Parts: sequence; C-alpha cells; structure tokens
Amino acid sequence: MYVGLDLGTSGLKAVLMNEEGDILSSKDYAYPVQQPKPLWSEQVPEDWWNACQLAFDDLYEAQLLKNVKGIGIGGQMHGAVLLGEEGDVLRPAILWNDGRSWKACEALEQQVKNSRDITGNLMMPGFTAPKLLWIQENEPEIFSKIHKVLLPKDYLRYKLSGSYFSEMSDAAGTMWLDTKNRAWHKGLLNACGLTLSHMPELVEGSDVAGQLLPGLAERWEINRVPLAGGAGDNACAAVGMGIVEAGQSMLSLGTSGVIFSVSPAFQQNCEEALHSFCHALPDKWHLMSVHLSAASCVQWFADAVAHTKVSDIFDETGLSKVDVSRAPVFLPYLSGERTPLNNAFAVGNFFGLTVNTRQIDMLYAILEGVAFAFKDGLAAMQNAGHPVRELDVLGGGARSPFWRDLLASVLDCNVLYRAGAEVAAGLGAARLAKLAVEENACLSEVCRSAELISTHQPNSERQALLMNRYSKFTALKTALLPFFKE
Repeated sequence: MYVGLDLGTSGLKAVLMNEEGDILSSKDYAYPVQQPKPLWSEQVPEDWWNACQLAFDDLYEAQLLKNVKGIGIGGQMHGAVLLGEEGDVLRPAILWNDGRSWKACEALEQQVKNSRDITGNLMMPGFTAPKLLWIQENEPEIFSKIHKVLLPKDYLRYKLSGSYFSEMSDAAGTMWLDTKNRAWHKGLLNACGLTLSHMPELVEGSDVAGQLLPGLAERWEINRVPLAGGAGDNACAAVGMGIVEAGQSMLSLGTSGVIFSVSPAFQQNCEEALHSFCHALPDKWHLMSVHLSAASCVQWFADAVAHTKVSDIFDETGLSKVDVSRAPVFLPYLSGERTPLNNAFAVGNFFGLTVNTRQIDMLYAILEGVAFAFKDGLAAMQNAGHPVRELDVLGGGARSPFWRDLLASVLDCNVLYRAGAEVAAGLGAARLAKLAVEENACLSEVCRSAELISTHQPNSERQALLMNRYSKFTALKTALLPFFKE
C-alpha cells in the first residue's frame, strides 16, 4: 500500500492506495490562510506538519499503515518556505496567490534578460523567485539567515525524512529552473542573492527522495519506507487522472482554475502568461493556463452575498431556467489574474445588474464568467500551437453537471467527468510513490484513467448566445484594463 499526501491551500488530504490502485481511505485536515495586508497571502508551515502528523496518526489508529511501502507528496506550488541552519522556519510561508512582489518581477526580468527563454514563463508575483527578492529588500535580517529555500510539499518531506529534495514539476514554478534542461539555473538564483547551496537536490517525481525518519517509523510502527519526489498539485492531479501522455488534457475547477495539457516537448507562450513547466515524470513537459479564482468565486458569493453555504445556493434546476440573455456578466478576478492578463491588481466585476436580477442570475453569471476565463486560457494554449480536443474535469466545482455542460459549450470541446476526480492529487502522489518503489512498474498500468461517469458535449444551439456574451465579457475586460493597477 502507498500513502499519498496532497498539501492544499485550505487543507491537507491523505489518501491510502492499495497495490491494485484502489483508494482505501481518504480524509481531509483543514488549516487557515493568513492575509495580514492587501495582496498578502501566508500560511504557518507548522500547521501543515500538524495536519500531516494527524493524518498518519489516524491511519495508524485505524491499523492501515502496516503494509505501507512508500509515501508520495504533492501540493500547492510556488510557496516560499525559508529555513535557518537548524531547520527552523524563519517566517510564515508566502503563498502562490500572494501578489506583493510584482515590482520584483520587473527587476528580475531586467537583471536576467533571457529569463523567459530559460524558464519558459513570465515573471509573476505568484512565483517563488520574486518573493525572495522582496524578502531580500524588505526583510534583510531574515534573508541573511536563510539556509534552505523549500517549496511547501518539500517542507513536509524535510519533516518526514530530514532530507532536502524537490522535483521538476514544482521546481519549474520557482523561476529558478532551466525548464528545458531540468536543472537549477545559477544566473537566476544569483539574481535573487541565492546560490545552489540554498536549494534542495532535484529529482524526478517518480524517483526516491528520502526515507522516513527512524523516530517517525517507530511512532507509527512501519518500516523506514522511501518517499517519492512527488509533484506540484496540478502535475500530481494529472498523474492521478492518467494525464501522462502528449495531448492528454484536464481542467481543474478548484479554488483556482487550471487547464493542464501534456506537451510533446518544451513549448511556451510567455506573451499570454501561459505556464510552461516540467511534468512529474522524466522527459515530459506540460502547458498550463492558470486562473487565480474559479470555484472560490462561488464560495465568495455564498459567504459575502448570500450569507449561506454553497450547497444551499447551488440549485441545478434553477440554473437551467435562468434567462441567460438577461443575466449579468461577471469578471472572476477576485485575486488578480494570471493567464492571459498577468495582473495582480485585476478585480472582479458584475455588469448588468437591475432591480430584476435574482440571486440565481448572479450565480449563473459567476459560473459563466469562470468558464469565459478558461476560454481565454485555452486560446493562449492554442496560440502556442497546442490544440486541446477534450478535457477531463476535476476539483470541487466539477461536481456540478450544469457547470460541466456549460464548460463544454463555452470551450467547444468534450468535457469528461471520472470517478475519483475529487482526490486526484492525493491519488497521483500515491501513484508516484508506487513508481518510485517498484522499479519495473508499468507507467500505463499505474497511471490508468479512472472510470468514466459522464461525457458532456458542446451544445450548438446554446453556443451562439454564449459567444455573444463572451464578446461582451471580452469588451468589458478590455475597457477595465486601465483601472487594474496599483
């Protein structure tokens, strides 16, 4: 059996997978996000470790750890965890959706003129490198004490194994990786005042990267099992969904939104803020459009406007009866936006509210606005010469058949919903552990696609009205761009 950990933004998910690839157990452990100032987003790494220990304690008490052979870890990307020489955390981790370092992005691109060619990406405040430049300039005392810079999931690895490792998919999101050649780039590190000594050793996601510490093995009465390299959250979810070969694609409808597609080689489209990263498996890469607010828009609406639970406002029947032609238009930029705007100051908007607008009309507009943002991201991918013909959909928002249907028509491609989509990242981490432990494991067998539950096809009758509204969405976004600034 194999344990897969998915270190998310709102909580940790622990998955236990058997030898046949079936999920035997899955459980969530929540922790908070801190937003002490505008554009800031931080977490306390000790909260992650407490959740991790609780997950293993629960598996141990349920007597589910006895036959575990390996541990895989996936998780939120881009976060900066700073450790001192004694392994102490120097400050709260700065997260992927933190926008404070936007000026540092400009400075880094000026220092390293060919950074886009090296990394395949624009410098964005969400990435790790500009965060470190911000710390160097604003918190010099902390910067001077840095011994290691780790990504969130790799901090959990350190706590579990005492080892400093990262892997290619997560490292590609730091802006310190030569993405095509899969190696740390000294020039990019030096531009942030860092050297190779500050970085963890790089491995592939399916490689062994440390062993469980003796004290923890004794505590949970298991062998000193190996840890796999693991993956960034989206690459991990792709492995869990069986998205491992060129041309396979998925759409993640979680807190943020992502279109992820395995590319045949290293490709890029920096001008439209398309992400170009390594996959979690050797000699594989992927393209990714990223939208900072997706299902979180629905959560915001439930909390701030409807003042109730999401489950109480999500009315599938009511949504199907909305007069779309009269519904408002929604820009879903509640936390800024990456693809294609690369603008930390973009904000959300409703346009077209009247005295007749109902709560269900506004909810429809939110679902549609998120779908339109995905359409912008899909266009950036296609402009890179990478067509997408069908998408496996996962994430909390994917539970809605109405939203899946809407996405199929807006994106003009088939949308596939499979069993286990809610735990794809944890399952992917467990699969990577199996690949790391079993040298002769067959990739296609371990990373097979899950059972297909439903297929959603574009509705040609609906598309004409939707494309008319997409034109309005695009015009509104363009008109407001001058106001998306500090």
